[in-house]
Amino acid sequence: MQRTLKGKAVFIGQGLHSGRPVRMSISPAAANHGIWFRRTDAAATGELIPARWDMVEQTPLCTRLIGESGDSVSTVEHVMAALAGLGIHNAVIALDGPEVPILDGSAAPFVRGILNAGVEALAAPAKVIEILKPVEVRRGDAVARLEPSSAVELSFQISFPDAAIGSQSRALDLANGAFIRELCDSRTFCRQSDVEAMHAAGLALGGTLENAVVVDGDRVVSPGGLRHSDEPVRHKMLDALGDLAMAGGPILGRYTGHKAGHALTNELLRQVFADPTAWRYIASDLDLAARLPGVGVSVRDLALCA
Repeated sequence: MQRTLKGKAVFIGQGLHSGRPVRMSISPAAANHGIWFRRTDAAATGELIPARWDMVEQTPLCTRLIGESGDSVSTVEHVMAALAGLGIHNAVIALDGPEVPILDGSAAPFVRGILNAGVEALAAPAKVIEILKPVEVRRGDAVARLEPSSAVELSFQISFPDAAIGSQSRALDLANGAFIRELCDSRTFCRQSDVEAMHAAGLALGGTLENAVVVDGDRVVSPGGLRHSDEPVRHKMLDALGDLAMAGGPILGRYTGHKAGHALTNELLRQVFADPTAWRYIASDLDLAARLPGVGVSVRDLALCA
């Protein structure tokens, strides 16, 4: 079944890259509505922007949606991951600025807010995108791939010269609340050597040691250290889920990323939808629904983060 929120969830914070304060709300929507964003500030037209792969402007540091009238919303990947991980198919996200608030740098605050607002099943089957054959894109040594699977699966590998990160890999079946327990609280991360460069370029102006994991060689600079020994690769999986959510529905298939980022995952979706033999829509029955993210989850799952 498709799902939406029972009530409105409200979030207040600042944008990671803009540093601007933002108030954002997520409201219920009817079946088959999908996920849409709307800017409410005076600098925007107020158009509804679909959270869809072909509305994404490919950028290396975040995912930005641009509407037909020119309104844009940046850093949508964490809230999109929360919605996908909870199996929310329909919602309207309104915000009074150009960027989704970063909050603590993970998707956990969004998950908590949505679950507190409540999740409602709708009288319509979920439209699932089944991958029928492998599709792969490469840029240098970075790879993103989708291939057939009977589950919604993520696999990711990263490698950084900083000993605090090093080489990490993880694979996960996203059924039965796995996103909440294992991925949602993993924060965005960066290297100390990159912070000054980003600031000079006018980026990460709202970044702090409280909303990002900063590493310097073998040290984790952020207070409290890592939430998980492999928190960076878990966050890359979180990002990938948010970017894959731009497909417009859950993807029944296995995603594999190797050093992949937002732009490469979006390019992968473009390649998939350019080939009508690579995918098809299927309606979710009870058996398939049990294999999708979000079934049976509750606020209690947040206490079980691995």
